[in-house]
Amino acid sequence: MSQHHASHPGHGHRHGHDHHDSTHLDWSEMASLLERQAEIASPAYAEAAAWLGTLAPVQGVRRILDVGSGPGVVTSLLVEAFPAAEAVAVDGAPELLTRARARAEARGLGARVSTRHAELPGGIAALGQADLIWAGNSLHHMGDQSAALAEFAGVLNPGGLVVLVEGGLPRRHLPRNIGIGRPGLEARLDAAHTEWFGEMRAELPGSKDEPDDWRALLAGAGLTPAGTRTFLVDVPAPVSPAVRELVLAHYERLRDGLAVRLDADDKETLDRLLDPADALSLHHRTDLFHLTAHTVHTARKG
Repeated sequence: MSQHHASHPGHGHRHGHDHHDSTHLDWSEMASLLERQAEIASPAYAEAAAWLGTLAPVQGVRRILDVGSGPGVVTSLLVEAFPAAEAVAVDGAPELLTRARARAEARGLGARVSTRHAELPGGIAALGQADLIWAGNSLHHMGDQSAALAEFAGVLNPGGLVVLVEGGLPRRHLPRNIGIGRPGLEARLDAAHTEWFGEMRAELPGSKDEPDDWRALLAGAGLTPAGTRTFLVDVPAPVSPAVRELVLAHYERLRDGLAVRLDADDKETLDRLLDPADALSLHHRTDLFHLTAHTVHTARKG
């Protein structure tokens, strides 16, 4: 449930469809996709933020760090949910921070939202103390997740919350049988993405291979797990033009980033899905939907 949800296979700074397989992520290229994704998930974000208000005293939360904020959709929602707080959008991509600042100003929150450019996880200790740290699908971009959580714990005020958005369910946009190629395309794309994700993680500086046991990782950082909930993003068919554009952008990235991991039949199916001249393409389908679930893990200090 984040601007960085699930990580996207990228093709670096390349454009077009050269089918280059890369684990590099170009956040500036992905900015509008990340922003649309987060906007469509905003009702789920707002529900999650309201839940956090039952775990932490709403008026007692004075400073929030949104670590790996992306374009700042969640940053603004968090300061709306915690009216006594200021929030800092923290990211390593200046292009995304510019969007976060503009979004906060457009919502009348400019005085309460600031941005901080920081290369993570090395810059965590310099961010200052906080009452709530939100890391929305950003922890898995840090090689040593345990060390990063220990850094979070170090800047968290007593009684404060660390909030991780990790896991959930893969997104779904299409039924099992789409009338093109073999049924079950999205399941095969999931398998290819899982393989890509493992390679992305292995290439991170200081990468450690740890199980995704988030409660155990939080406890290992000296924090006390405070609850886990999953929030649904459910946009049924027929979808709006904005959702259709999001799905198209998502599939274009999958085709470019995962092509070398797919068989010829699935690559042909992806090409047809992205061809506006094809009646069964994503441009024209009436069965398109957007369904996913995001799991939120929390832990308290002290």
